[in-house]
Amino acid sequence: MQRLFFYGVLLVLVISCKQEKKEVAQEVVSTFEIDNTAWPKKVAIDSKVKPIIVDWKEFDALEDSFDALYTVENTEDLTLVIEDLEVKQKALAKSRFPKEFDLPQIKGRLTLFNTFLLKVKGDLYYRLDVQDSVLEMINAYNALRNQFTIIVNNTLDKNLILEE
Repeated sequence: MQRLFFYGVLLVLVISCKQEKKEVAQEVVSTFEIDNTAWPKKVAIDSKVKPIIVDWKEFDALEDSFDALYTVENTEDLTLVIEDLEVKQKALAKSRFPKEFDLPQIKGRLTLFNTFLLKVKGDLYYRLDVQDSVLEMINAYNALRNQFTIIVNNTLDKNLILEE
């Protein structure tokens, strides 16, 4: 019993006196540059769409804010533009849509644009590289603009399809 006690005390002493290796925590600083020359340009709006959206002030405000995206030079500028886009997107989502565009296809693409907008905002908050998420956001915005053209140029009559 005494030997067991002695070995136990000896084991505790050896373990407690062992020198610990101190780990040096390396701070990871992500540095990245914003290269807006590689970003795709906005899809042009069809001439048939322009008379419909000319009185839609919320969409026009979103357009102006989106144009500012191509002028950013650093992350601080991008943060300001993204915050402004988020405000304008929320106002657009709450606004009254023109009759031709008050459809789930448009609202779904607007929701998708908001999703990628928030992804860019999250990448900026966590100081991650935003290049890929900005590309996704621009593609979602272009899909919204392209959907306007698709809806206006659609010649199918819904009533003929649904009467069956």
